[in-house]
Amino acid sequence: MMVNDGIRAREVRLIDQHGEQLGVKSTSEAMELASTANLDLVLVSPTAKPPVARIMDFGKFRFELQKKQREARKKQKTISIKEIRLSPTIGEADFNTRLKNAQKFLEKGDKVKVSVRFRGRAITHKDLGRKVLEQMADALKDIANVEVRPKMDGRFMFLMLTPKPDQKNQ
Repeated sequence: MMVNDGIRAREVRLIDQHGEQLGVKSTSEAMELASTANLDLVLVSPTAKPPVARIMDFGKFRFELQKKQREARKKQKTISIKEIRLSPTIGEADFNTRLKNAQKFLEKGDKVKVSVRFRGRAITHKDLGRKVLEQMADALKDIANVEVRPKMDGRFMFLMLTPKPDQKNQ
């Protein structure tokens, strides 16, 4: 943001500290008005014709802006993606363990990427991997929505699950 001597325009549309428009003034005249009020001249809209400048306390303005940004960061929720890897020929007990982990992640509000890795010749049996992924999606359908249907990516087939909106609040 351009402040005081950094303003290069010859004339500016001036707004005083109370928000009242003073009309189009030369930059030097606007600088004098700002200095008599012990405030800064700040270019608010440099692309307007003529540019719009405001008389304000720039230090206070910057402080308020930083405060708003900090508050926005506090309220922001980071969504992380947790990955669970399965194999096309996974056993019942292992599947249930991975299912419990997926439930735990979804209840915390994280997205879950369930992937099946095909090794060697297993890639010829993509239907087995799809079956395992759909079994996982079916087991979690009451707490999760399927964001990305099972699809291949190299030697992996994956599925993306997101928590249902009513689950996030718990």
